[in-house]
Amino acid sequence: MANKVVKKPSSKSELKSLAEKIRQRALERQHSTATGEGDSDGSHDEDEIEEEEEGRELERQGDSGKQAEEEEESQFDSFAELKLVPELLEACENLKFTKPTPIQAAAIPPALEGKDIIGLAQTGSGKTAAFAIPILNSLWHDQQPYYACVMAPTRELAQQIKETFDSLGGVMGVRTTCIVGGMNMIDQARDLMRKPHIIIATPGRLMDHLENTKGFSLRKLRYLVMDEADRLLDMEFGPVLDRILKIIPTQGRTTYLFSATMTSKIDKLQRASLTNPVKCAVSTKYQTVETLIQTLMVVPGGLKNTFLIYLLNEYLGKTVIVFTRTKANAERISTLCNLLEFSATALHGDLNQNQRTGALDLFKAGRRSILVATDVAARGLDIPSVDIVINYDIPVDSKSYIHRVGRTARAGRSGKSISLVSQYDLELILRIEDVLGRKLPKESVDKGAILALRDTVDKANGEVVMELNRRSKEKAARGKGRSGRMKSRDNMDRGEE
Repeated sequence: MANKVVKKPSSKSELKSLAEKIRQRALERQHSTATGEGDSDGSHDEDEIEEEEEGRELERQGDSGKQAEEEEESQFDSFAELKLVPELLEACENLKFTKPTPIQAAAIPPALEGKDIIGLAQTGSGKTAAFAIPILNSLWHDQQPYYACVMAPTRELAQQIKETFDSLGGVMGVRTTCIVGGMNMIDQARDLMRKPHIIIATPGRLMDHLENTKGFSLRKLRYLVMDEADRLLDMEFGPVLDRILKIIPTQGRTTYLFSATMTSKIDKLQRASLTNPVKCAVSTKYQTVETLIQTLMVVPGGLKNTFLIYLLNEYLGKTVIVFTRTKANAERISTLCNLLEFSATALHGDLNQNQRTGALDLFKAGRRSILVATDVAARGLDIPSVDIVINYDIPVDSKSYIHRVGRTARAGRSGKSISLVSQYDLELILRIEDVLGRKLPKESVDKGAILALRDTVDKANGEVVMELNRRSKEKAARGKGRSGRMKSRDNMDRGEE
């Protein structure tokens, strides 16, 4: 072990050499693809995937005795057909909203009539605009503060919903605020005192303000939206939702519940909070979109890092999200990618909100081509330009797989997902294939190229682990120093007393 540490300078030169080799190999690949040679992009699997049967039913749709299925006459082909206020139509034109998505076509007409809505649709289907447009149209005629509240399961999704409301309501002068954890409570209280029309929040932080921020209440709330409701309940927000529902008014309130699936928990929630809702189910099957190519790559034990670097090399220049199961893996892989001169950024729960927002902004702006993330990025985030999703760790929950791969092939675009499957992941991948109703084809690999990368990737990973351990020790030392200074200050205060 000691001898390996001494060789650090030569290790760094080897890493630099590897980065140069990777660049050269990528250029050769691009040239061979342009001249019709080789078949490294897995496109030969596309026909096989498209011919597979559709995904089967995953979960029951619940008893919808009082719910009316959406009828054909409520559909529309253009936003111009709707009786929207001119300012909202202008915003739709500016955003190039011309033809509605299926969930928008099904949900917006009954929503404009004032009905409660249950919207069931697969990820990436345009659900946010489906509830934002009716709310903003109603707000124009009845401009009141704290008019609508949207609850979302993650901070990133809440911020994205706010951006949609700002874009659609900009011409109208709508005021919005985003209330999520990880941000300063006093600053948020100040924003709430400015009496915004629309509040977008995570349930826990919303409850904090309802209990602790003087002058803030939702007693006159007109619209309540629970977005990604299945995830809200999966994340144990149930007790907090129950408390919020007891505080806010039931009379004169319109409620929208949007979810990917209709589970027994969702069924119970809608019975408690909606009145004679219209169910708009545009996707009764839990499935992925047809434009998504899905493959797997069988990985021998201990070679996942090497296979990942091999894939990032093969898709150099593409936009990639790498999903991991743990925060530690997300941070380690992001650091490894950067050490090997792949531009990457990490997104996980150990980052504060400013860091999380900064990482997303870097990726969206194209300043980082690789986002290494935990499932905090699996739901709801709309990043249209994602080319490839790589599952470094196979998710335990099949639903999480659907949402992960749904980050690519959005809004009619094509995309690809690749899952790295070790011997420990066989049961998980079989469960996912059962949900999809299809076998995932195996991705072909250049074994020689992988073996050539192995030693250098392992050395780089060793350096990364040592670096992260060093940072962890420094952080712990700083924490002890702070607690020591606080204890010393407390002792001084006692002495003065």
